[in-house]
Amino acid sequence: MRLQKNTSLALFSVLEFAIDPTRHITAAEIAAKYDVSAHHLAKVLSELARSGIVESVRGVGGGYRFAGNARRITLMDVVQLFEDLAPPPGERHEATESSPVGMALGAVLSEIDEIARATLSSITLATMLRLIERQQGGLAGRGEQVAQAASAERTRQRA
Repeated sequence: MRLQKNTSLALFSVLEFAIDPTRHITAAEIAAKYDVSAHHLAKVLSELARSGIVESVRGVGGGYRFAGNARRITLMDVVQLFEDLAPPPGERHEATESSPVGMALGAVLSEIDEIARATLSSITLATMLRLIERQQGGLAGRGEQVAQAASAERTRQRA
């Protein structure tokens, strides 16, 4: 499953907001962090605000902030705002899809898409935040983790 740029920007933005729900973050701040146009990002943030996932805060110190429930919002909730994941009705099929090889390949690709949808639907923002925390801690203590893994491996080999 390939996501559009707007969808990726929405996921990055929502996670940035969810890390600290009380903080107001401007579109320019996020745009600079991910090296994208602030104007383009503002359109994405506007859609997220319409959905109620983030809220726009006007005035000095304004920007956007997280307004949803990180334990209930899934990655799929965000993705669906920007992607049409259902095949269009009466979708034209390629001639090769009527062959046994084409049908088999079509079945595998459909299954992959379904697995991707199920995975995105099962991962909440809270789960992503825990993963981000672990990875940030992992970057700080990377040397220590490598040393612990090596020690554990030596102990296992001796046994």
